[in-house]
Amino acid sequence: MKSLFQMTTRNRTGRILSRSRRPLRLITYLAPNLFWFYQFVSRHLAKKLRYPTEISVGSDYAQLRERADIAFICGLPYVEHTLPGNPHFEPLVAPVLTGDRYGGKPIYFSDVIVHRDSPFRCFADLRGRSWVYNEPQSQSGYGIVRYYLVQKGETNGYFSRVIAAGYHERAITMVHSGEVDASAIDSHVLALVVREKPTVASRLRIIDAFGPSPIQPIVAGNHLSHSLKSEVKKVLLEMADDPMTKPELARALVKRFEPVSNSTYDDIRRMQAVAEAAQFLTIR
Repeated sequence: MKSLFQMTTRNRTGRILSRSRRPLRLITYLAPNLFWFYQFVSRHLAKKLRYPTEISVGSDYAQLRERADIAFICGLPYVEHTLPGNPHFEPLVAPVLTGDRYGGKPIYFSDVIVHRDSPFRCFADLRGRSWVYNEPQSQSGYGIVRYYLVQKGETNGYFSRVIAAGYHERAITMVHSGEVDASAIDSHVLALVVREKPTVASRLRIIDAFGPSPIQPIVAGNHLSHSLKSEVKKVLLEMADDPMTKPELARALVKRFEPVSNSTYDDIRRMQAVAEAAQFLTIR
């Protein structure tokens, strides 16, 4: 049975459309405080492609192959679900964030935060303290922290207590309230919280940073036609030059989208390999 996107026709603009008109299904696995932006990208694709889209929040990575045509996904699960000889998804583009620390590259950092009134001044001060991370398939919250600890030879336990919060904003709330001592937060997510929740931000301090890591890609399923993937990529790359989309990019602290490829995420593969070679299974 052919894919819905193998049976195609062209409209008068030459864009590739499915005869079935099934919506292009987008799924995001990224931070909830950017969901509005992913919705905006979905609507923009629908407008430019003249093709219906729908977007949902992924709750299970099994949905990635079963339901997603296009996904907003962290680099770590992208690597884990794109094994050699089995590339179900192709990275199209990734955001370049606003700010000098990013150097105009599709990268981001993992900022280590503590409560403002705590005595901690660097990551070394956190030995034996409590730690919260978002979820184990997060490069910024888990993968790079695990890599850092292995590099330091800390494979036998570093924190007294470790909690999985589910997402970065909840981890920030737990540090802000004093429930947990520290966490590593996606620098993009944290910058938005600092801007949108100044009261919360005023009670936090950044004491260290890991990275950079290649930032989260927008990926397309390889069941899509080459023509459709190329068209989606073109629309995303042109957003920074469109006066109708630039304000929303700026609001999301995104300067532009930039092309990425499978090899862009080799640094994450390397970090993961180092951690796995050390048989380091958790950050506890």
